[in-house]
Amino acid sequence: MTYMPATGRLACLLLSASLAACAAPPPATPAAVVDRLLPTQALLMGEQHDAAEHQALQRAAVEHLAGQGRLAAVVMEMADQGRQTDGLARDATEAQVRDALGWNDETGWPWPAYGPVVMAAVRAGVPVAGGNLPRSAMRGAMQDTALDGVLDAPGLERQKTGIREGHCGLLPESQIAPMTRIQLARDRAMAATVQQRARPGMTVLMIAGNGHVRQDIGVPRHLPAGFDHRVLVARAGDAGAGLPADAVWTTPALPPQDHCAELRQRFGR
Repeated sequence: MTYMPATGRLACLLLSASLAACAAPPPATPAAVVDRLLPTQALLMGEQHDAAEHQALQRAAVEHLAGQGRLAAVVMEMADQGRQTDGLARDATEAQVRDALGWNDETGWPWPAYGPVVMAAVRAGVPVAGGNLPRSAMRGAMQDTALDGVLDAPGLERQKTGIREGHCGLLPESQIAPMTRIQLARDRAMAATVQQRARPGMTVLMIAGNGHVRQDIGVPRHLPAGFDHRVLVARAGDAGAGLPADAVWTTPALPPQDHCAELRQRFGR
């Protein structure tokens, strides 16, 4: 399958520090996009959570890497750290896989969207591991002031700005620092899981929201120096334009949706 952006062409791949002119890049398959980022110990794939094309890209990447025997594991934001499918047979049922990962649609990760990605890995004999910070650890993260020093001052402020904007300005200022620490702790947990799953000559595929894979403030900042990784951002239309990455995959823009209106309703405002 060929994935096309809104303009009918794949967005330019930014595979080096210099940006080459790319007025009319040819269409590319998911396999071609992934191959241009290899070899690497980890491929961090970002997404816009409500873009079905992005989950389709992830499934294609799983199948391509697994077919080459190069996929060490799939690490997902959508399941908690410590949950994994290790030990399950390739023909495990979806119910068994969901139970192993502690998957609950009520947490906001619909199985119909991500199940095909997960099951593609399981059917290929590749372990799937949760990378997200468990809910039980969030209170401790909120109070862990040491996390304030993980990023430099500008990076920390970008994280705080993301928290403010992500909550549509509805959070009291007193909650910004604690919520930012949770975001940092989540990135740290995912980075640790990626490292644990690394295998010589193979690639760990991590799947998370675009904010978590950002090279400047996301998971890459928590990986040790010398740990080879590449970042592939998937965006719908112009959403997330300008995020630092090694490659960008652009899909058609989604219909406008006022997420802030929904959040204001939840907050009773």
